Amino acid sequence: MKKICCIGHITLDKIVTPRQTTYMPGGTSYYFSHGISCLKDAGSYELVTALAESEMSAVEEIRKKGIAVKVLPSRFSVYFENVYGENQDNRTQRVLAKADPFTADGLRDVEANIYHLGSLLADDFSLDVIKYLSGKGILSVDAQGYLREVRGEDVYPVDWTEKREALQYVDILKVNEHEMEVLTGHTDPERAAVCLAEWGVKEVLITLGSLGSLIYAEGEFCRIPAYAPREVVDATGCGDTYMTGYLYMRNKGCSCYEAGCFAAAMSTLKLEHSGPFSGTEEDILQIVNSGKRP
Repeated sequence: MKKICCIGHITLDKIVTPRQTTYMPGGTSYYFSHGISCLKDAGSYELVTALAESEMSAVEEIRKKGIAVKVLPSRFSVYFENVYGENQDNRTQRVLAKADPFTADGLRDVEANIYHLGSLLADDFSLDVIKYLSGKGILSVDAQGYLREVRGEDVYPVDWTEKREALQYVDILKVNEHEMEVLTGHTDPERAAVCLAEWGVKEVLITLGSLGSLIYAEGEFCRIPAYAPREVVDATGCGDTYMTGYLYMRNKGCSCYEAGCFAAAMSTLKLEHSGPFSGTEEDILQIVNSGKRP
């Protein structure tokens, strides 16, 4: 099986919900790595991250799960505060510290079939990095970081200033309903998906929270159901978990629809617990095959 490589910062997260306040590692790379470590072909995965020495325990935790990790030096780690209300689709964020950005030079010796950029803030990955990695393999991008501007400690939604040039190099793009509107100006997911495809994206993934998700590829729409969880506990990392399942299945040769259903079921299982996905591939397939949460 060909390799998937996720590139992104591991963060220190303060997660505030109506029930509790929790401090834990986080970030796309953290949730992606833990999620894929639970799947059968995790050995074909590598993480590239950058963080301060104070957060190295998070790296060792991932390595103990059999995951290969390349660590790039950084003066600081990203420190996020995520505050949720009763509706877990809504989140307020603050950034209390930032890490050093990734560079093409730092990624020269990384080889993979699929590269997934887990952007958290707008300057994590430059246009040069996008161009460089697109020439080495399939490039997958989570747009969330490119649409976050930090002013002081507060996070504000902004447009991706280089989007028209950058998206020409992106094979797979994930956005949620808020991010698609910022990028395209469209509130209708289908119109937004078509717009992003016209800008160069080959597979557009739009997650719609409890309404499921929409995938647009090769001129066709796939509507992916949302599997209702037994209990909504913590939505942090659900989008990252979705991408874990999606890229895992696409790397195995599955269709967009098959990969989307797997991704949605994996996200449902994660939503039922705090922290990263901790189930099994069999748990996910049980939901997909039954069409609902058992």
